[in-house]
Amino acid sequence: MDKVLQELVPIGLLILVVSIVVTRLPKVDVGHTPAFRRRRVLNWLPLGLTYAFLYMGRYNFNALMDHKLITQTEFGHIDAVGSVVYGLSFLLNGPLTDRFGGRMTILIAAAGAAACNGAIGLAMLTNSAPLPADTVPTEVMLMVLYGLNMYFQSFGAVAIVKVNASWFHLRERGTFGGIFGILISVGLYLAYDWAPKIAELTSWPWLFLAPTGFLILFFGLSYLFVRDTPLDAGLADFDVADASSGETGPPDRALVIIKRMLTNKVLLIIAFISLCSGFMRQGILKWYRTFANGVGHILDPKTGATIAGKTDAWIPTHWGMVSCIAGITGGMFAGIVSDHLFKSRRPPVACVAFGLLLGGAIAIVPLLDNAAVISGIAAFMAMAVIGVHGMMSGVASQDFGGRRNAGTATGLIDGFVYFGGAFSSLVYGSVLPEKGTSAAADTHAWLGWPVAMIPLAVIGLGLSLTILKAVVAPRAAAKTV
Repeated sequence: MDKVLQELVPIGLLILVVSIVVTRLPKVDVGHTPAFRRRRVLNWLPLGLTYAFLYMGRYNFNALMDHKLITQTEFGHIDAVGSVVYGLSFLLNGPLTDRFGGRMTILIAAAGAAACNGAIGLAMLTNSAPLPADTVPTEVMLMVLYGLNMYFQSFGAVAIVKVNASWFHLRERGTFGGIFGILISVGLYLAYDWAPKIAELTSWPWLFLAPTGFLILFFGLSYLFVRDTPLDAGLADFDVADASSGETGPPDRALVIIKRMLTNKVLLIIAFISLCSGFMRQGILKWYRTFANGVGHILDPKTGATIAGKTDAWIPTHWGMVSCIAGITGGMFAGIVSDHLFKSRRPPVACVAFGLLLGGAIAIVPLLDNAAVISGIAAFMAMAVIGVHGMMSGVASQDFGGRRNAGTATGLIDGFVYFGGAFSSLVYGSVLPEKGTSAAADTHAWLGWPVAMIPLAVIGLGLSLTILKAVVAPRAAAKTV
């Protein structure tokens, strides 16, 4: 009974947080009818949940490292390859999304990621090796399949922004970006807590087969309900008041858009801010639990007891749920503050978030012996980094790129996020001690974890300050002056 209660408490907390956040959202009235709002929910809910299960089929790879089925160095190599593929894919997939629409590309993302996860699961299922670690495909095979998975995953990121850009006015994007953040954060919860739990209750191939099944289901739901624009759903389109305001017709050619992006100072700075946030994001979400695991602060899944008598293991053991709540609160805080305090400007939110990240990374350095305090700091930093990621990649890309070219703009910015993530994986995979070794038990051997984040936080904060007062200017208006 106690073990059941331990599992129900995180779920109850998650439902409580989501309920409070959604019911307390401030309203932004831009003249939408009740019918429009109802149809928009039917559009973004299956779209957002599809993206949540894409996250489940992306971050589930961490469980292979957490349960010693692969080494930290192998994980660093595999994750770096996937992150680089993800970042480079946007050069192609961003323009393709602008051309074919977000509905088509979310379907491609779901189908492709399902196939890649399914291939890994089936490879493990057909391998009859006696030990779980021996059933895992080789590092090279995992690199190839994870790289392919991340290629298809990159369609999902641009698709969700592309569709969102036509359904939400500039003034309400921050708040509704937070709602999408809720659904994305649910994906982290599923990946970190439930994917490995499903595998432990069944067998390790289901770490990958379970996301495959969910992605197939939501492929069908997205096909039935998701539409690119209100007009495609039988409603009237409206002016979203972003950089594409007043422009009509199909999106510009990819080379024209990329040239415009590369000569747009604000977008370039946002891209480099996103590189910094990508390093911080992966450093916190993917490597905090590795630190806690390495120094013995994870609950024993069989007995429910803490390893080596530790009593401060609740946060790392339920890191998926904690990341989810952090994502919800961080995304909603960033969105609401952006829309209501900063008049729909995103850079001021990035300044606040990077200030918090810098303070958190510095605070960890003298506290490495106090894992309980570090757990709280890591959760707080997760809230800040998910907030800035949502504002820059999910919202600023729409605002400054414009509805017509949202896919390419998001591709550029989110690509930099994953270049930062690849750098993070290579750094941490090489310098951090391997779990289970004598070095890992020494907390000071993990000094490289917070120290590596400090310069990236400083650079991110400095870049955010340079565009503090940047506002969106419709291109069509500029041409008529």
